[in-house]
Amino acid sequence: MNDKHHKNWKDKLHEIIYEADTPAGKLFDVILLVTILASIILVMLESVKSIDVKYHNFLNISEWVITILFTIEYVLRIITVKKPIKYITSFYGVIDLLSTIPKYLSLIFAGTHALVALRALRLLRIFRVLKLARYLGASKNLTVALKASRAKIFVFLFAVLIIAVIIGTIMHLVEGEENGFDNIPKSVYWCIVTLTTVGFGDIAPQTPLGQFIASLVMILGYGIIAVPTGIVSAEYSAQGKVKEEPKKDNKVHVNTQCCVNCLNEKHQDGAEFCYKCGCKLHHD
Repeated sequence: MNDKHHKNWKDKLHEIIYEADTPAGKLFDVILLVTILASIILVMLESVKSIDVKYHNFLNISEWVITILFTIEYVLRIITVKKPIKYITSFYGVIDLLSTIPKYLSLIFAGTHALVALRALRLLRIFRVLKLARYLGASKNLTVALKASRAKIFVFLFAVLIIAVIIGTIMHLVEGEENGFDNIPKSVYWCIVTLTTVGFGDIAPQTPLGQFIASLVMILGYGIIAVPTGIVSAEYSAQGKVKEEPKKDNKVHVNTQCCVNCLNEKHQDGAEFCYKCGCKLHHD
């Protein structure tokens, strides 16, 4: 009886933590995303000296509270799956670990707490929570194609923002205050300006490593310019193919269920078993 109760408790917790099909699961993910955003904002504010001097204790305590919550979440993710090593070595597992340990490392190595900006990568979960894939379904005219492209462009811009935050943090650590990269927000500003190929020139890297990173950012910027146009063109082209092949199944499945055994996702709507390992999926 205790075994069964324990199993049910773990299964229910797995549904809440890993899936977004239930109200509890969606609420958990929304709270998680808000907490991640709050953590990133706290780190950015802490890097601004005038703010840090005034509110250092508040910022430090808040960051520790969030780090402890993320640590508890990480442990729960491990104990609610049948094969913990699958989660630990997965993309999200590695990101979750990297976003948790910097604050602990800061006790030994000064300045490493700024790396918690890597938590921005955890915001990728927003695509699963909001089920953005539903906006990319088949359509028959340009207006609907543009609407579908809007979701893709949002995903693209969100990815660019994540890149800007990470590169800005790296440049803050590489160049430092002496070269004009006083804090993370200012470094992110430099990255955005460089990515968009505007290049105001008010801040410029001075170290060889910083200049190398800046060169990569500038090259990346040229590629970024063409992406939104390509997205709209590809989507419009896809609509023509749908017209020509009306019998083809173009349904986009938005099932967020995660297999408790192998952690595979992307199951079809209404699926009863995992398509990879055959384990039964959770259902209300």
